[in-house]
Amino acid sequence: MDLSTRKTDANRPRQRLFSVAVLLGIVLINFAIAQGLGITEQMLDTIATEYGRKARARVVEWNNLVDQHSNDSELEKLQLVNQFFNRNRFVSDIEHWKKPDYWATPIEFLSTKGGDCEDFAIAKYLTLRALGIPDEKLRITYVKAILLNQAHMVLTYYKSKRSVPLVLDNLNRTIKPATQRTDLKPVYSFNGIGLWAAKMRDEGQKMGSADDLNMWRDLSARLQREKSTK
Repeated sequence: MDLSTRKTDANRPRQRLFSVAVLLGIVLINFAIAQGLGITEQMLDTIATEYGRKARARVVEWNNLVDQHSNDSELEKLQLVNQFFNRNRFVSDIEHWKKPDYWATPIEFLSTKGGDCEDFAIAKYLTLRALGIPDEKLRITYVKAILLNQAHMVLTYYKSKRSVPLVLDNLNRTIKPATQRTDLKPVYSFNGIGLWAAKMRDEGQKMGSADDLNMWRDLSARLQREKSTK
């Protein structure tokens, strides 16, 4: 999300956000989270050809992170994944992809070593799912960054259903409880299970259905094409 140009998502239709949650389940199936990342040499060769050897090395490191840390504690996984993706640069969709809104796959994000806040949150979410953290503990959360007066996206983690969530962010890179992130005003959150009117401090109110699936259809299709190179 381009923080310099985008307005708060509070004005976006609720329908679009629910549709993101619906299609997220399809994306996760395509991503093959149950089998880790499944990165193959053929995929790595394609990345090296299109983006260069440094891009290939970043994807190899990502694959190794998932392969080597599946038995870590959930807190250790949160720290590793947050630090890993926060090394990349923030860049707006207009500058990076020449589009007003583009949700990159984790491979696109890592290969180009940058993305906007949506790309950071999505990559962290999919990686933590690949590391075995249950879907019900993770939510991609739309917020308003109060000091910037702009829309923003973060990943939130719930140790238990009623616990105060931890916030994984690319603006403030230290993982903190939501109660310490008074600079963020929650709007909506979603995962593969559903969509909530986000409160960031409790369960929130689960919401209804809709039919605008364009952003996640596009992301899902690109994930599937990446998989087909195996």
